[in-house]
Amino acid sequence: MTAAAGTPGPHILIIVQNLPVPLDRRVWLECQALITRGYRVSVICPKGPGDPAFERLDGVDIYKYAPAPEAEGLLGFAWEFAYSWIRTAWLSLKVRRAGRFDVIQACNPPDTFWLLALLWRVAGVSFVYDHHDLNPELFRSRFGEPEGFLKKLEYRMLLWLERRSFRTAAHVISTNESYKAKAVERGDRRPDEVTVVRSGPDTMQMRPIHPENPRPLGTINLVYVGIMGPQDGVDQLLHVVDELVHRRGRRNVTATLLGFGDCLEALKAETLALRLHDHVTFTGRVDRAQMAEYLSRGDIGVCPDLKTPLNDVSTMNKTMEYMAYALPSVAFDLIETRVSGADAVLYAPSGDISGFADHIERLIDDPGLRSRMGRAARERVASTLDWRPQAEAYVDVYDALTGHHRDCPAVPVTGSAPEFDARGRRYVDLHDDDALEHYLLDRGATSLTVTTGEIRQMIDPAPVEDRTPLASA
Repeated sequence: MTAAAGTPGPHILIIVQNLPVPLDRRVWLECQALITRGYRVSVICPKGPGDPAFERLDGVDIYKYAPAPEAEGLLGFAWEFAYSWIRTAWLSLKVRRAGRFDVIQACNPPDTFWLLALLWRVAGVSFVYDHHDLNPELFRSRFGEPEGFLKKLEYRMLLWLERRSFRTAAHVISTNESYKAKAVERGDRRPDEVTVVRSGPDTMQMRPIHPENPRPLGTINLVYVGIMGPQDGVDQLLHVVDELVHRRGRRNVTATLLGFGDCLEALKAETLALRLHDHVTFTGRVDRAQMAEYLSRGDIGVCPDLKTPLNDVSTMNKTMEYMAYALPSVAFDLIETRVSGADAVLYAPSGDISGFADHIERLIDDPGLRSRMGRAARERVASTLDWRPQAEAYVDVYDALTGHHRDCPAVPVTGSAPEFDARGRRYVDLHDDDALEHYLLDRGATSLTVTTGEIRQMIDPAPVEDRTPLASA
């Protein structure tokens, strides 16, 4: 059916356990896409620091509960999952009292909310499984291949829970083709029952700004953004900075690490042990405005995720976020990172600290390469990885499931892009070639005074026939 413009659409309840909303960028973009298409949206998630128990934000009703204490060991994780499940189930009753919901979307991890979906099925509620993580691969990545009765039992339990999530769902949403293959192989779903919705950024909103706080000219700032857990390899980044600063004499290199996670305090302690406290800054949790500031004035994005069963087939949001801010980046060589980054990223063998540092040095010494890769990154993310076509695929799942439809895009079509962001910072003019080249050279460092001709010579000093293709970089 086609809904009238003023008619409320079906009500979607989205469940998230591992991050608050709107901090979870993918889930927040999904919420906005549904609201734009005319759906009503509620979210149940844990609280972040200072969050209220309920808030309505941009049309989305967000119900939050105090998170369980950090888990340690099998019993700790079991308690965390049970606690979160019970709090979520209770809040789902509260959501129901505010109005019937038609679909539950559960975003894993963990793979436990299929049971809640079964309980609500008797009330005619459908279930969509938004598959964010491969928990069996996460287990193997953190603990190795299961050996012994207990570890094998835990692993088989994760496979069983994942299979129940796949089979209970009316439809499965996967973040990439590698995850879709698991839904087909392990979940016994037909390919047409699984829709790939990549976590691409909305490049109309996520684009470089001229930073408020310039940094000193001559410094090189590495930037990391993301969760800091055992599988995220942030300790590898510290060893790369140690290699650059203490072994190669790159005293002008700094690193800014945005985010939080289970390993944050251990990483701070390792920073002190490596005598990197003057070179490494931990920001903790940041909002979108802060992230724009740091990524716009950084020089090189870093993806230190090691090759593991999980990381190899997972899409790293940080890679695409660097690309949105026209940042060249360096990563360990992973299957899905190559799918995202293509030739806008330099790749080192997994765990090769020296090779990773070599790529960073190459970018430090060649501002022209940094600029060309930053431009290629922005062009690729805007043309190939942007959230807008992904949003259409996502909302089409709900249109097909509920019969609801409105003749409007899932992401509003805006006119000309604004010149300033909400904090009054000027966006970089991506259509002014000279202004873009200037920005890509200094990226928020103390302003350079150079002519356009000098900029062009720094960016592209070689004749066209002598250029090294980025694909071979």
